[in-house]
Formats: sequence, structure tokens, C-alpha cells
Amino acid sequence: MLPESPKRWLLPIQERDKKLHFRNLPFAGGVGGYRTIHVYLVRKGYTISRLTVHKYMNTEIRLFPVSRKRKLGYEYGVSQNVCENRLNQGFYSQRINQKWCTNYTYLSLTNGCKRYNCTIIDLYDRSVVDGITDRNITAYHARSTLQKAIASQHGIDLTMLLIHSNQGSQYTSKEYTEFCEKLGIVQSMSKAGYPYDNAPMERCFNMLKTDIIYQHRYHTEREPYAAIEEFAYVHYNHVRPHAYNKYKMPY
Repeated sequence: MLPESPKRWLLPIQERDKKLHFRNLPFAGGVGGYRTIHVYLVRKGYTISRLTVHKYMNTEIRLFPVSRKRKLGYEYGVSQNVCENRLNQGFYSQRINQKWCTNYTYLSLTNGCKRYNCTIIDLYDRSVVDGITDRNITAYHARSTLQKAIASQHGIDLTMLLIHSNQGSQYTSKEYTEFCEKLGIVQSMSKAGYPYDNAPMERCFNMLKTDIIYQHRYHTEREPYAAIEEFAYVHYNHVRPHAYNKYKMPY
């Protein structure tokens, strides 16, 4: 049960019951920064400022958000069928199903095997449109994810849709590019090795890694599949606050 006063709840642990702190609260998850924790507190009915939350998290409790390590340098290669960067970091969209971003991330099982997730988000509200997790990164996997996302959006006008990705071989493949061309979907691609051109997608995967993947160990193939679906369609779309949406959820 939460204490009656947020400031009393945020007192240093040595002055309170050591079991009563952020990591033990179900809505915190032990990974959020002070802005996210502040939103969760406000939802619970507390009147407290961000600065107060920041103060007690960082100076009193010494509790910090989970951060991902930087990736190693990018090795450039030669890509085929590379499209122009039509999005050009224009991450604002006036309506749904106008600008989509897509990308891949991976996760590991305890036996060392990798599984690869392809996800598509809508830049209008940063919501996850759809995604598929599989054993390999292939053009068929990327096309199936896009096809599944399209099927989930009833009445979508594909001639008004732009899909942005990196220059991965699955996105520059004949199978994927011809599929987009056949449906009238406009492709856009980031500069090689420049993730900032697909920043919203990177942000989505960062949340997935810090909030879910890095907090658990997955022994069977079904476990990460279920965890990703729970994250995307429940936690990310309906629970977690988004700074882009003024700390509201997409739905």
C-alpha cells in the first residue's frame, strides 16, 4: 500500500522501511527516470513536482534509470535499391497512417540463440502499429510485418503512406521494394549508419530493452515473443507515458 504522503514516501530509505522504495512498486518497474516516475505518481493522485522526484531519486535514494550501453562503430557496406531520405527527420505527422517507421532489434535466449523483432510505429502518436518476432532477418519477414500492419488498419490509404527504415538488405531487397511499389507505398531510408534519422524507432526499442528485455532471462522461444507482445500492445501503447505526447499514452 502506498503511503499517504508522496514526500514522506520519498524520504531516504535509511529513515523508512527499506522495503518501501521505487523498485518494489508495481507501476515503477525499477527502470524509469524521474520524469516517468513523476507521471506514475500523478496518476496515483499525488501532487508533487518533477524536481522533488528528481531530488529524492538522485540525491537521497541514489536510484537511477536503466541505460543502454553505446553500440560499437558502424561498418559501412554497399546497399542496393537505396531510397532517398524523404522523411529527413520530419518526425511530426498530422494524421494517422501518414508516416510509419520500422526497424529491427534482437534479443537473446539463455542458450545463446538470437531472435529478431521487426516493429512498425506510427509517427502520429508513436504507437506500435504491429510487429513480428522471428528467428532470422529476411526480406520475407520485413514484408510480412508490413503486410500485417496494413491489414490491422482498416480503410488505410496506402498511396498516402510513407514507410521509413534503414538501409538494411531486407528493406532494399527486390521482394520488399516491389511490394511497396505495387501498393503505392513511398519508401524512405536513413543515411547509412545514422540512427538519428530513425530516432523514434530507436526510442521505442530503447524502451523495450530497458523496460522488459534487460529485466528478464528467457529460456524458451515463446517467452520473449509473449513479452514483446505484452510490451507493445499493452505497456507501450496504453500504460507508459510518452514525452512526445506530453506524457500521455498513445491510446
